[in-house]
Amino acid sequence: MTVGLHNALLIHNPRAGSGGRRRSLEDARRILAAGGIETELADTGAPGHATELAQNAGASGREMVIVCGGDGTLNEVVNGLAASPNGHRVPLALLPGGTANVLAKELGLPWEIPRAAEKLLQGNVREIAVGLATPLQQPEKRRYFVSVAGAGPDGRIVYSLDLGLKARVGILAYWWEGVRQVVRYSFPRFRVVTPEQQMEGTLLLVGRTKHYGGPFRITTGADLLEDRFEIGVLTSQSALRYLSYLPSLYFGKLRGAEGVSFWKTDRVVCEPLGEEPVHAQVDGEKLARLPVEFRIVPKGLKLLMPRNGKPSAA
Repeated sequence: MTVGLHNALLIHNPRAGSGGRRRSLEDARRILAAGGIETELADTGAPGHATELAQNAGASGREMVIVCGGDGTLNEVVNGLAASPNGHRVPLALLPGGTANVLAKELGLPWEIPRAAEKLLQGNVREIAVGLATPLQQPEKRRYFVSVAGAGPDGRIVYSLDLGLKARVGILAYWWEGVRQVVRYSFPRFRVVTPEQQMEGTLLLVGRTKHYGGPFRITTGADLLEDRFEIGVLTSQSALRYLSYLPSLYFGKLRGAEGVSFWKTDRVVCEPLGEEPVHAQVDGEKLARLPVEFRIVPKGLKLLMPRNGKPSAA
């Protein structure tokens, strides 16, 4: 069993993912209880509620926080823990319950919630770095992230997403909006500056994980146990070129494609080069317009990982 963790707050977004999840969640709670982890269930009621619940858990002496929801709910919980004085000391565990579940894929967790709970009972707590994205003109909007942040067309997709469509069809709403934006987007260039090098691009991806947006694997050199991002910069301004990248995105083979560069860093600043706004996102959630700084925060979060303690490469 997971040693020393007996008292957990289970934060659940009842609106994320598909319906009929409550029974699976109760099965998971029984599995956890049989393994010595008692859970108190807390449903989220509005945007920002998961952050508040996570902050309170850190302040009230909870031994663990478990989140069951989508990537947005997970991001709220991460921000509640990482930003609070004691929150980063409280281990975070994950039960996949949304549409993309990027971190769950990275950790190799089963899609079925009860099976994922069984994995948690044999997990290892590891201290990991998190990303911190700070809009330089609105620093109060800074956000922590654990998967992938970005700027350019993917930020525009997040800002333009039809939330009603997302509620009906899940991750397919992102794919539809992605195709729509690639066709309509003007691909304004912006400057990408890191300690290692700088260049101009039209899309930046800042990866803590290999997985991105569901089935895609882009920053395939990213490692949650390393105190660096892997970033990818795309330079093309052609919609056709971006569409041609789709098969490579799906199979994780974008590395080496024309107009694509990857390298590792612990800090990156994106600066606009023109008047047209360029939007940034973190973990699939809205952030702000450029300029934005992304930097690594070492030991920013304790994460309960599957038994092998190593993120999945699949």
